[in-house]
Amino acid sequence: MLLISVREVVHLCALGCLTFIYSAAGAFLSTDYFAHVADKQAYVPQIDCDVKAGKIINPEFIAKCPPGCQDVKYRVYGTDIYASFSSVCSAAIHSGVIDNTGGKILVQKVAGHSGYRGSFSNGIRSLSLPRWRESFLVSEGKPRKGVTYPSTLEYSSSKSTAVKSEPKKPEQDLKGTKTADTINTSEKASDQGDTVRREYQTTPVPTPATQMATTTPTPTTTTTDPSTTVSQPSTTPAPARTTAAPAKNRPGLHRVRDMGSSSVHPAYASVVAAAASKMSSHPRFLPTSILRPGGLCSDFILSFLSLGFSSKEELNTKPLESISQGNQNCKVDLSFLMDGSWSIGKRRFQLQKRFLGSVAQALGIGSAGPLMGIVQYGDDPSTEFNLQTYANSKDLRNAIEKIQQKGGLSNVGKALSFVNKNFFLDANGNRGGAPNVVVVIVDGWPTDRVEEASRLARESGINIFFVTVEAAAQNEKQNVIEPNFVDKAVCRTSGFYSLNVPSWFSLHKVVQPLVKRVCDTERLACSKTCLNAADIGFVIDGSSSVGTGNFRTVLQFVANISKEFEISDTDTRIGAVQYTYEQRLEFSFDKYSTKQDVLNAIKRISYWSGGTSTGAAISYASEQLFSKSKPNKRKIMILITDGRSYDDVSLPAMAAHQNGVIAYSIGVAWAAPDELEAIASDPAKEHSFFVDEFDNLYRYVNQLIQNICTEFNSQPRN
Repeated sequence: MLLISVREVVHLCALGCLTFIYSAAGAFLSTDYFAHVADKQAYVPQIDCDVKAGKIINPEFIAKCPPGCQDVKYRVYGTDIYASFSSVCSAAIHSGVIDNTGGKILVQKVAGHSGYRGSFSNGIRSLSLPRWRESFLVSEGKPRKGVTYPSTLEYSSSKSTAVKSEPKKPEQDLKGTKTADTINTSEKASDQGDTVRREYQTTPVPTPATQMATTTPTPTTTTTDPSTTVSQPSTTPAPARTTAAPAKNRPGLHRVRDMGSSSVHPAYASVVAAAASKMSSHPRFLPTSILRPGGLCSDFILSFLSLGFSSKEELNTKPLESISQGNQNCKVDLSFLMDGSWSIGKRRFQLQKRFLGSVAQALGIGSAGPLMGIVQYGDDPSTEFNLQTYANSKDLRNAIEKIQQKGGLSNVGKALSFVNKNFFLDANGNRGGAPNVVVVIVDGWPTDRVEEASRLARESGINIFFVTVEAAAQNEKQNVIEPNFVDKAVCRTSGFYSLNVPSWFSLHKVVQPLVKRVCDTERLACSKTCLNAADIGFVIDGSSSVGTGNFRTVLQFVANISKEFEISDTDTRIGAVQYTYEQRLEFSFDKYSTKQDVLNAIKRISYWSGGTSTGAAISYASEQLFSKSKPNKRKIMILITDGRSYDDVSLPAMAAHQNGVIAYSIGVAWAAPDELEAIASDPAKEHSFFVDEFDNLYRYVNQLIQNICTEFNSQPRN
């Protein structure tokens, strides 16, 4: 009599079932099932005409543009290389990759440039820009060899971004139309929110196939909730290094759970179901009944999978407990430039790492608080890890301990330029609403010049701090390439942004003072840029000579200017006054706190018609708008008129200037040049503009913004 133990039965069952699964999956699922998955991944996401490259987090992607993007309301900045707040699809038309019928395009993010040249090409006039933090290139929508592309795009304004499963209807080409509908208010997305099925996905950075052996790919997970369109945010930041440490065993990984309540990954369940379906027409395999629910192999497989083994993406994901909310009173995006030069030596390099670990602990790193990355510099800078690599102080400190010294010179200027162009990007975890802060640690003095790189970084909104250790002695100062390099580099020269430490052995004493300063967001003056630190009041001529059609063109001009600024109750605010013989407050600075609300309010302004009393309008705007401006805001008045005023403009304009109002005047057609100069701030040639007809107003949008930014950046830094 043959006796078989229970253990042997289980072993035989396991061997038979697993052999069956391997053969079934290899024979059938490798061709049908995985081909189906590949088809789903090949889906190309569609974007709207008004989508700007800077709003998309993915550093490289393929997307489909709709018809009708060849319109003046979709702004483009640059030629060949475009600033990231350009319309992606309009830039593609400008570059000749697609035409107004739309099509697929390939977009690649690149570093920012110090200047963008405007040009007219393929029916689109691009504008010039002095500088911008991030750029992009557009080419034919064909995938590069060895690169995988996301089927869903992730936007910086939310955790993840919806992709429409149905093609968007072509928009009507509104070019040249003088109606209220020409103002781009981007209302489409919210109107369709309840009717469009949405798919959410956290998308990995495109990875060349040649790097697959040394790179741990960021997991891609797709969640579709049939009852809601709310995204399921990922809790795991993507690792910055190309080689990742082996994943730790999850708690209870090999523990047998209660099989009656086990939960199996849907991918495994679908494999079993697909295999069972294939079996029905192939009698050479085991009977399909063994795979039906309750069948021998079905129960064994599901029980086996429920022992704790997880899908690939689960194993690569950090445990939830590693995500910390952090110190919510210190929400800053922080980059430390650590000195890796040979002059520091091995022992002092260790002291520097200990200091950085103490700072990380004191900051209280977390997703709702400060985030911290590190760039090490020597001859050349390199990112050790970015803002989204570590989400708690413990993991960050452990990573700091593993940093190896680079060696080389102390090229701080090159490091600051690198950070300005490459570090504070959405793809690296930059949060937009959090101030950008750079802390430079330098042993002695830099071996290159820092002034120009620092200026460009400050103009990008980066707050630069310096921690100098063992500064040059009196007999060493002749070796310093750039005297007073700290004052030339830091955000302000008041002393708040610089700490001088006499010895590396006393570096620990400045941990708390430094943390207190970088967390004092009210004093981070360089976070204020020309685009987020103004109260802008538009004074609009509504006289009879303007006419209804031209008045809508003026409102389009006002909207085009407004949408280039960062609008909120703490950033730039917009107000508007319309005038004839009388004056009317259309909306005040504190009325609307979002860009969309402001654009909608501009669209709703109704044409008044009447005479032209420009002087009275300036006085009215000074009283009703600018007297209520916030103390820390630059007061900017932009006045648009098409004729000579019935009253004096000189005295009201002078009074406004004396009260700190920076006045820009834009004259159209019959406007008087002498009055435009009297209204404008000094120098008048940089604050007054004239166009011969209303349809040419759009040409001065970029020039006006550029002049506002140039004036802002020329402020004294004391």
